[in-house]
Amino acid sequence: LSPGANMGCFTFIKVMMILFNLAIFLGGGTLLGIGIWVSVDGKSFLDIFGTISTSVMQVVNVSYFLIVIGSILVVIGFLGCCGAQKESKCLLMMFFSVVLIIFIAEIAAAVVVLVYTGLAETFLTALVTPVLKEKYGEDDALTQIWNVTMNEVHCCGLNNYTDFENSPWYLQNNDTFPSPCCKSVVPCTPTRRRSQFGCPPQGCFDQILEEIRTNADVVGGVAAGIAALEVAAMVVSMYLYCYLDKK
Repeated sequence: LSPGANMGCFTFIKVMMILFNLAIFLGGGTLLGIGIWVSVDGKSFLDIFGTISTSVMQVVNVSYFLIVIGSILVVIGFLGCCGAQKESKCLLMMFFSVVLIIFIAEIAAAVVVLVYTGLAETFLTALVTPVLKEKYGEDDALTQIWNVTMNEVHCCGLNNYTDFENSPWYLQNNDTFPSPCCKSVVPCTPTRRRSQFGCPPQGCFDQILEEIRTNADVVGGVAAGIAALEVAAMVVSMYLYCYLDKK
């Protein structure tokens, strides 16, 4: 290609890089702003948008999630947009590095999920089950979060109903299990659970895995789309970096 064509190609890619990362920056800023708003004044947020959740702790957790994701997107958008606009090799390399780290982390997480599902289940069982037995029914925030999770996912405990045996809830409610363990029929006594439901709800871990397998095409498509965007962003940033390096 002639120098003029190379310059035209560089200019086009630079403009696309700026616009793409400006959109990421604005989107990240929006998420960050909403996260901070919910964290500082969750009540007014719920008053405006309706009762999204009955658990204050869930609102707080959602706000932290939005703040983290928004912050990451703001950093990526800033580095990519300013790196391209200012033609800064340093910012472009930082942008490339951040996206590469995120890409590697996603690949590693996917490998862990696919290869070490059994290990993850063992780890979660050892970590979560004792907490359920000790805190469910006593810790209001934890109890509410688990209730919402079990009702939404239609599951019972991490593994099954035995996770709640001898928990504060079980002892305080005359040896009964949470209602999701009897498909929302109360009181969920051991006798009713055995006699009325030959096939009790699955544990949440197995149910979530089943949901992921059922929607594997959608999950895989979204993951592939995100990965493709990340690879494209890295290729474009490296192209701009190499072009500037030759100038």
